[in-house]
Formats: sequence, C-alpha cells, structure tokens
Amino acid sequence: MSARSGIPAPHGEPEVPQQRRVLTVLVVSQILSGAGLAAGITVGALLAEEMLDSTGLAGVPSALFTAGAALGAMGVGRLCQRWGRRPGLALGYGVGALGSLGVVIAAAVDSVYLLFLSLFVYGAGTATNLLARYAGADLASPSRRGRAVSTVLFATTLGAVVGPLLVSATGEVAEAWGIPRLAGPFMLAVVAFTAAASVLGTCLRPDPLLLARDLAAAGRAPGDPGRKGEDPTARTDTRAVATGAAVMVVTQLVMIAIMTMTPVHMRAHGHGTQAAGIVIALHVAAMFMPSPLTGMLVDRLGRLWVAAASGLTLLTAGILAAVAPPHSVAALAAALVLLGLGWNFGLISGTAIVTDAVPLARRAATQGTVDVGIAMAGATGGMASGLVVAASGFPALAAGGAVLALAIVPVLAVSVRPPRATPAEAVASKQRV
Repeated sequence: MSARSGIPAPHGEPEVPQQRRVLTVLVVSQILSGAGLAAGITVGALLAEEMLDSTGLAGVPSALFTAGAALGAMGVGRLCQRWGRRPGLALGYGVGALGSLGVVIAAAVDSVYLLFLSLFVYGAGTATNLLARYAGADLASPSRRGRAVSTVLFATTLGAVVGPLLVSATGEVAEAWGIPRLAGPFMLAVVAFTAAASVLGTCLRPDPLLLARDLAAAGRAPGDPGRKGEDPTARTDTRAVATGAAVMVVTQLVMIAIMTMTPVHMRAHGHGTQAAGIVIALHVAAMFMPSPLTGMLVDRLGRLWVAAASGLTLLTAGILAAVAPPHSVAALAAALVLLGLGWNFGLISGTAIVTDAVPLARRAATQGTVDVGIAMAGATGGMASGLVVAASGFPALAAGGAVLALAIVPVLAVSVRPPRATPAEAVASKQRV
C-alpha cells in the first residue's frame, strides 16, 4: 500500500513460520503488561489530587508518565535497533516495574517528590507497551501489517480492562498493608510489568527484528520466500513518516487530555472511585478490543481511510463528553468509548503508515523516535488538561479536544497530494515526453 494513496496492498501472502510463535509471546506479555498500564490511567490523577490537594495539578501524573514514556520510547527504540526487540522490550518493562514500586513507596511515605520521580520512571513501562506493537509487524508481509499490529494491541485488552476493575480490591490490599488505597493499582503494576519482562526475556526467540534483517540480507521478503526481499538501498519516505506520526500525535493528545480528567470530573460531581474505574475500563476496552477489526480495515480499505475515521470519531467523542450531563455515568462512558475507538483507529493506521515508509535497517530507531513524539503529545495533553479544567471546566476541555481532532483531516489531505518533482525529475519528465 502507498501511504499517500491509501490503496490497500494485495492479500494472500504467506507469513514467516516463526511469526506465530512471536505473536503468541507478544500476546502473553501484552496481557500481563496491560494491567500495569491501567494503573496510571485509572488512579494516577486521583492520587496526585489527594496528595497535592489541588485539581489544577491533577494532570501532572499523566504528564510525568507520558514524558517518561518519551524518554523510554527513545531508549527502548535505540536498544531494539542495536540488540533486537527482546532485550529492549524486556528492559523497558523492568524499568516500568521499578517506577511502579516507587509510586507505592511514595504513597506510603507521603512524598510528592518521590511520587513525581516514580511516575516519570513508570512511564517507561507505558512506552514499552505501545512499542511492542511494532514487534508484531517485523515479520509480517505488507498486506498483513495492520492485522499483526492489531493482534498485539488487542492482547492488551484483558489486562487493561481487568486492571481498572480491580481498583477496589487492590485498594483494600493496600490498606491492609498500611498503604493509601489509591496506591493499590500500582502494586498490581509492579507484578504485571515484572511478569511481562520475564516472559519477553525468556521466550521471545527468535527475535523478530533480527530475523527480519537476516531474511532481508538473504534477499528474502518476510512472508514469502519466493519474493525478493527489501532493497538494501531503500530510502525512508519522510512524507509518509510525517503523516503517520501526525495522526498518532493528534489522537494521543486528544485522548490523554480528555481521559485524564474524566475521573476527576466524575469525583467532583459525586461519583465514586469504582464508577470512574468502570468508565475507564470501558474506555480502555475501546482502545484495544476493536483492534482485529481495525487491522483488517487498515489492510483492506487503506491506511488513510481509517486515519480519517479516527479524526471524525474523536470529534464525536469530544462533543459528547462536552455536552454529557455530569450526573450521567452512561453518557460519560459512551463518550469515553468513542474516545478510545478513535485512538485505536489512529494508532493502528498511523503505525502501518510509518512501518511501510521505513526500511528495516532504520525501522526500530525511527519507530522509537515517532513514539517520542506520541509520548510528548500525551505529556502535553496531561499537563494542560488539569489547567484547562481548573480554569474553564471539563466541557471546555472536551470541546477543545473535539476541535483539535479535526487537524487530522488537513494532514491527510496534504499527504495524498503527489510529491513535487525535483528540477532534475522535471527535466527528465519533459525529455520522456
């Protein structure tokens, strides 16, 4: 598929035999890590609000762990580029487990400074959870990349949905140990990230990125031994990379901003922590559960069509969140479900666009750099969300996110234009005529 045209690639190409094992290991690790990912989403803002006694700073945790995710994405991406996916992803989850433990200790000793530092480190785990999607596409043929990415993301669903639903249970365990209730989900994150790191470190063999490089060096294409492999002199399609990155950055910014302040908004209007946990669980389910369908649409309809659907879905989510009655859990849940679905469309389509555009020799580093931008967008959304709500209220934040989502449309409109010919290409074209 051309990232610019949005024309889907042909189907029916066989996969590398090792791809099934790779996907199985990634699925197991994502199920485990999803529970760790949900901790910061569900109670991070509430824990900060409780410790700081300030709604205006409730977005700081989201900003910190997404800023940490930016550093984590760069570090894990570089490690994967040099040593392969297995050591890079395993180390990233290990660092995430360390950050989660730090949050628990910070809550126990009531140290805001340690909380902020630990949330930053915890961000490495969230970055690794998203970076793992690229590993699913390393051995996939171009016509199956959307589905490969979606398989890895879908696996996150179980842990990411169960995590918020265990807010009360983990809170009771924390209280029994003399630790504040809101630290409970981070105790679960310690176990979840540690288990994910162990699974990847011991079982992700062969390493998908290293095997894909070996196949390319042997002149074979992943998925089809009879087809010629990637041209070693292939160049990065910078316009396509910019398009895919922009789609993912906008979707991340809008999603994080609205999602972060929803639990705070709900508690301010009399809803309990469990109600907020259910809404966030539905949101997280919508972020990951539709992935198989999204992957199929990306491969069959084209990357750009699904990216456009992302912008429209986020627009609808923002409008609904802005007008939803504060007392209506159902209305807020519907808005958050659409928010998660729009994010899912944007992430999978953007990932496929970027992967198509970058040759194997530079793929992991470029993917890590793109995810730095995604993480920074999340940090910006998280930090700004608390300030906007404190100044103008939650409806203003949601409406602003809806307007921002429309930025995806002009980005895609520019991407489908044919590239301007260089002077040399123009001369050659005239000579051919």
